[in-house]
Amino acid sequence: MLPDEERTGPATAARIVHVALYVDDLDRSCSFYEEHFGARCGPLYHSARTSGFSSRFLTLPGGGPRLELMHLPPLETPRAGIGYAHIAMGLGARADVDAVVARLAGAGVTVASAPRLTGDGYYEAVVLDPDGNPIEITTTGSPHTEVP
Repeated sequence: MLPDEERTGPATAARIVHVALYVDDLDRSCSFYEEHFGARCGPLYHSARTSGFSSRFLTLPGGGPRLELMHLPPLETPRAGIGYAHIAMGLGARADVDAVVARLAGAGVTVASAPRLTGDGYYEAVVLDPDGNPIEITTTGSPHTEVP
């Protein structure tokens, strides 16, 4: 990392304020994130400039960046390997990951990868939202500071 005097860029610190995700059905996706992650869905927005475009912002109970769910028919399958990979939902300890994944599986949510310790030391699982987008369920903190 460069010393402060050698850095260039904006004078203020940048931060992620939201992540946007295209979905097939806004109501279905809002319900999914409300039911399973405690999200609060904001009002429906319809673009006056882009015909058919609509979106809703979701706020999670833990704060941080918001999730924008967007819809613009007709949706096409994105190219593999470039772009969105996953959203990560951070919980507390490993027991929290296990409990949430068990609850999601019991509700019929697809578990793409059961809870496990990854090669880089994280404890995580992967579930799929209604459109098949991966959501990583992980412990909070670094693998060196997390609580078992």
